[in-house]
Amino acid sequence: MTLAATVLLDHIADAHSQIDPVFLDTPQFVSDALSKLVGAELVFKIECVNPVRSFKGRGADYFTHTHKTSAPRPWTCASAGNFGQGLAFAARKHDIPLVIYAATTANPFKVERMRQLGATVHLVGHDFDASKEACRQFADDEGHTFVEDGRDSTITEGAGTIAIELLQWPEPFDAVFLPVGNGALINGVGTWLKAHSPATRIVGTGAEGAPAMAWSFRERRVVTTVSVSTFADGVATRVPVPEAVGTMCDVTDDMLLVDDEAIREAMSAIERELGLTVEPAGAVPLAAATVYRERFRSKRLAVLISGSNISGDSR
Repeated sequence: MTLAATVLLDHIADAHSQIDPVFLDTPQFVSDALSKLVGAELVFKIECVNPVRSFKGRGADYFTHTHKTSAPRPWTCASAGNFGQGLAFAARKHDIPLVIYAATTANPFKVERMRQLGATVHLVGHDFDASKEACRQFADDEGHTFVEDGRDSTITEGAGTIAIELLQWPEPFDAVFLPVGNGALINGVGTWLKAHSPATRIVGTGAEGAPAMAWSFRERRVVTTVSVSTFADGVATRVPVPEAVGTMCDVTDDMLLVDDEAIREAMSAIERELGLTVEPAGAVPLAAATVYRERFRSKRLAVLISGSNISGDSR
């Protein structure tokens, strides 16, 4: 079964009424300078000005709202850093113990942030997907609730609330550019927009050094890679979630990949023109809009800035 069978529009609407307001109604505005750079009207949706500095707080908070009294405790998840922060923030409010597995190569800044929010963090595995397999086994052995970002429908529905706010813009979008890690964001936003703004193209973006999700979209099946090679850890998926791939194929119109140099240039442009220091994955949508600008010239594009959990060596 794909998530498309379980991600429901009324659940996304419910999520927008239940999620902690600190994550909702984030800024969205036109940047004249970056619009000129791309040759299109760019409306930026800023998802990094909240306590966990990323959009992940939405899905994590809605998961916690719907599972806080039914799921066995403690909870366990794997994270490159942002979802772990979101779940730690939400779990702490309800005194739910949380164990997070992250790779030995995980961003130290994100690891420290997860610990500051009260989670126990174990560094296991050479990359995120190896860490997730160890996490799954640990949860089975200990009887914990294993929370898998990208697979659980409520996490996807929480991320989908971004689309409700995007459609408050007074004019329709020709396309929405979203970073794709495990697929929760594009699947939630895509589900809502396909129902309420079907003419808007849903464009996923990723790093050339981590092409598994793009290849899966193009092949219409799960395609894994042996390794990843990108500094954009938030989109560095090697083993896609099958349910997420199924939904992604239903709600996504295109997947665009960019190299790390284009991502760095986009990070610099965002800092220069918007005054925001963002992490690599947060700049991937602008990088794609810039690299593929001829495809979208004179269009109206929504560009999501998804996170700003960055350390000095991530530039």
